[in-house]
Amino acid sequence: EHDMYYYAKKDKPTIKNYDHPDALETSLLINHINELRNNRPIERPIYDFKVSDRRSDTVKVEPQPILIVEGLLIFNIPELMPLFDLRIYIDVALDKAIIRRIKRDHCDRGRTVQSIITQYESTVRDAAINMVQPSRYLADLIIPQGANNLVALEVLYGKIRDLLSTGNKPDGFIKNSEDV
Repeated sequence: EHDMYYYAKKDKPTIKNYDHPDALETSLLINHINELRNNRPIERPIYDFKVSDRRSDTVKVEPQPILIVEGLLIFNIPELMPLFDLRIYIDVALDKAIIRRIKRDHCDRGRTVQSIITQYESTVRDAAINMVQPSRYLADLIIPQGANNLVALEVLYGKIRDLLSTGNKPDGFIKNSEDV
C-alpha cells in the first residue's frame, strides 16, 4: 500500500497536501519493491491515519511470487513505472469514491464529516481530477466499475492464477501487437 509510505511528521513537518506524490516517501517504496523482487524481506512502514503520522514500528513483509503495489498516485511517479510488470487501474466514479471515503474516514479513522469535506474540497477533488483519473491511460488494463465488474476481475484472477501455476513472471505478457 503506497499509503503506508506517507512521510513521518518529524521528517516532513510542512506537508499540507496528502493527495500529492510529494507527501509520500517514494524512494523507500522503490527500495522495498526492489528488495522484494530480489527475494529479500522488508520492514514496511505503518502509517496511522487516526493520528496522521507514521508509527515507529513496522510490518515484516516476505517476498511472494506476485507483488501488488496499490495506490492512487503510483502512476504519477515516473520512477515507479518501470518496476511494474502489469499496471491495473480500477476505475470508480468520483461520487462513489467520495462516499466510500467519507464512510472510511469517519468510521475507521474517527474524522468528522466536516473535516473530510474540507479536505475533499481543498485537495482531494483536484488530485482525483488532475492526477488520478488521467493516469488511467498509463495502465495496461482498466477495470471499469471497480469491484462490481466481475467479468474483468475474473479475467485478472485467471491471469494471476496462470502466472502462479506456471511460475512465470509477467514478462511473458504480450509486449506489442506483433506478438499476437
